[in-house]
Amino acid sequence: MRKVILGLAVSLDGYIEGPNGEYDWCFTDQDYGLNAFLKRIDAIFIGRKSYELMNNPAEEASNYQFSEYKKYVFSNTLTEVGEDVALIRGDLKEQVNALKSQPGKDFWLFGGADLTSSFMNAGLVDELFLAVHPILLGAGKPLFINLKDRIKLTLTDSKTYSTGLVSLYYELK
Repeated sequence: MRKVILGLAVSLDGYIEGPNGEYDWCFTDQDYGLNAFLKRIDAIFIGRKSYELMNNPAEEASNYQFSEYKKYVFSNTLTEVGEDVALIRGDLKEQVNALKSQPGKDFWLFGGADLTSSFMNAGLVDELFLAVHPILLGAGKPLFINLKDRIKLTLTDSKTYSTGLVSLYYELK
């Protein structure tokens, strides 16, 4: 069965965006395991807000970077999405479990804090791939919000880079 992997950059104090929505603190000077991760996936799960941001002409480079992957947008408010993008509405757990049972590689849960919380609360995330950056932002958008229960994790791998970035790989119990 395919897995859902939450993969993202996070500050040491647990934020995925700075206080003004900025990402300028994320390291881009080397691979940090991203290419190996991308070989494991063939589809990306994104929320409405992230989808709209990706389709902003100013973000064209980001959209191009993900053009080879099937995109699934989760939204109960959107009525249409672009070509080669699937709109997922309705029962989250039922829809995702149906997708996980289809043949293919794993899914990257790419974005939205609200979507991430919904996936975590529904028990749909199988693994975490966190790139922990050596910076304290002090404020911003937290990695996890509104989790209903404790979620136990098992560390399966870690890698420390000369820049101080640490990649952490967890399975959810």
